[in-house]
Amino acid sequence: MKAIGRQGTWRREIPAASGGSGNTGIVAANIIYGSGIPDDRELRLCGDVTDGWRAVELGVSPWRNAVTFAANGAKAIAVDPDPERLASVRRAAEAAEVTVQCLATDLADLGDITSGTCDVVVAAQTLLDVDDLSRVFRQVHRVLKASMPLVISVPHPYASVSNDEPYGAGPRTVGEWFITLGRSNFRVDHLLELGASPLSPAPTTLVLRARKEGS
Repeated sequence: MKAIGRQGTWRREIPAASGGSGNTGIVAANIIYGSGIPDDRELRLCGDVTDGWRAVELGVSPWRNAVTFAANGAKAIAVDPDPERLASVRRAAEAAEVTVQCLATDLADLGDITSGTCDVVVAAQTLLDVDDLSRVFRQVHRVLKASMPLVISVPHPYASVSNDEPYGAGPRTVGEWFITLGRSNFRVDHLLELGASPLSPAPTTLVLRARKEGS
């Protein structure tokens, strides 16, 4: 991977996997990964959003990305253990006149989703407090089609560093995210460290895209 730009953005370009039927052009959905950083219309991490794609929002984010996926033609699924967050998705989907399948379940319990049927899974600011990430990643690996992406955003672990909380003493480090994904048979091909500015010299948000390896 090579660095691009001053924000420590790392990219490795690989051929995009084919999507579902219908629209065959690239349609960049307005998927949001955090406040004050570019969305997927610029980052283009989710790939082709086409009619018939199955897209999972793993944990309902404040931006209700499942509704955005549905508005772009995907068959969207929202997974969250909190009924109130799922209710907010249903209201937003009704207002947008789209359909989102809502599953009230733990993020590591994706048994209602058939293996190897999903084209993208997005977890935008929803995995920070998950204790057993490996269990979550194994379930995501099971439901994704081969080579398709899991896109994760979390507060950047360096953003909380202080004299009282050195790097590694607080949130998971960048290396720990890499290791856990790798052990779950994912390959990280994009790492973005976003949000650095004159007011915030350290990046505020870490975004990872990892592709399913194996079957």
